[in-house]
This record gives sequence, C-alpha cells and structure tokens, in this order.
Amino acid sequence: MTNIALGLFHEPRSALAAAGTLKGAGFATPELMSPIPIEGVEEVLGEKRSVIKRFTLFGGLIGGLSGFALAAGTAVLYVHPVGGRPIITIPPYLIITYELLIFFGILFTVLGFFISARLPAFRDRVYVPETAVDKFAVTVACDDEEHFRRAEAILQEAGAEQVREVAEEG
Repeated sequence: MTNIALGLFHEPRSALAAAGTLKGAGFATPELMSPIPIEGVEEVLGEKRSVIKRFTLFGGLIGGLSGFALAAGTAVLYVHPVGGRPIITIPPYLIITYELLIFFGILFTVLGFFISARLPAFRDRVYVPETAVDKFAVTVACDDEEHFRRAEAILQEAGAEQVREVAEEG
C-alpha cells in the first residue's frame, strides 16, 4: 500500500514551485492537477515524449507488409495463366498494400492512444474534485512515513493551503 501526499494550492505558481522542489528533493515525479493549463510545466517536470507516432509507424509497416504478402501469397497460391509476365507484379498489389497500411496504421494509433492514456484504468488514480473548479493539486507517492513527512514539509513551505494523506491500493 502506497501513501500519497496531496497538497492543495490556490495559485498555479506555488503549485509548480512545489512540484519542482519535490522533484529536486529526489521524490518520484509529482503529478499536477489543474483546472487550467499551466505555462512552464514542461520546464519543471520535463517534457513527456509521445509514443503514439511509433505505434502509427509500426502499424503502417505491419499493414503494408501484410497487404503485399496477402496479394503476393494469393497470386502464388492460385496461379493463373499470365502469358509470360511475372506472377508477382508491383502495381496491382499497391492498392491492397496501401489500404492495409492505412487500416493498420489507424488501428495501431488508437491502440497507442489507449496505452498512452493508461486506459482502461486498472487502478484508481487520485482525483480531487476541487481541481476541476479553482484549486491546483500536487501529488507525490511516498514509500513510508518519513518520506510523507518530508513531502508534507515541502508542500507546506511552498504555500499549500492543505496537505492530505491519501492511501492507494497497490
């Protein structure tokens, strides 16, 4: 069971400063919850790289190869008289290759989105209803009581209105 320190802030700058201080103190990457976009989050927490484009690339490659393999395999399996021309010709196979490339690319993009967004959620994540209206929250996972006390002190020092301890089933 993991304990989570949750600090509620009234100002976005103080929440951002608290997250930066927590990250600098060696805690796991804190999470920010906000009713509005906060400028400068990427500089403090680091920019997250999207993996969705890789899913699209590999989906397109798999789709293109499988489309060409389907057409070529069918031509080799069911040979028709071609009058001396090659059995496997590129131009007629480009249509099915292109269609499956696009289809698999789209399917893998949707799959990549669900994986990147952590859907479906197999565990409950911390949700604070106040952050949907007018508060900013910073949460950080704490291994033991000593880590929680350090996180609580950092959050209080940064100007948190309230610090809560939330238990998360692990």
